[in-house]
Amino acid sequence: MKVLRVEQYKAPFVKEINPGLESLQHEVDGWIQAVYPFEDPVAIICNEEGKLNGMELCRALRDENGEVYDVIAGPFLVVGCGEEDFDSLSEEMIDKYREIFSQPEVFIRTNSGLLVLPYVTEDFTYRGDSELER
Repeated sequence: MKVLRVEQYKAPFVKEINPGLESLQHEVDGWIQAVYPFEDPVAIICNEEGKLNGMELCRALRDENGEVYDVIAGPFLVVGCGEEDFDSLSEEMIDKYREIFSQPEVFIRTNSGLLVLPYVTEDFTYRGDSELER
């Protein structure tokens, strides 16, 4: 199954994994949770207890106005939704979600809440509006 893997401080990448629960659990280091924040037939597969277990925050989820409403902890997958099970992503969905999650982020707790900033390294230069230059 062709999925998009998203990890802390890294650009998303395509990965071939075996279908099934064990493979998904292995990829997220524990019990899985499926989240459906998009209108497309895709799901985010993340660690169900990632925040409780203290996994590092990975990427923010934003509403249509760009406002952060949740954060995914730990590595996660973007997978396609088949009729009965999770499925491979189409090339179109890979490109779309690679762009959405392209910018690694860093999270800083403040008195006002959580501050989400782009994570910039020598490998990536943030140019704004989720554009990365390598």
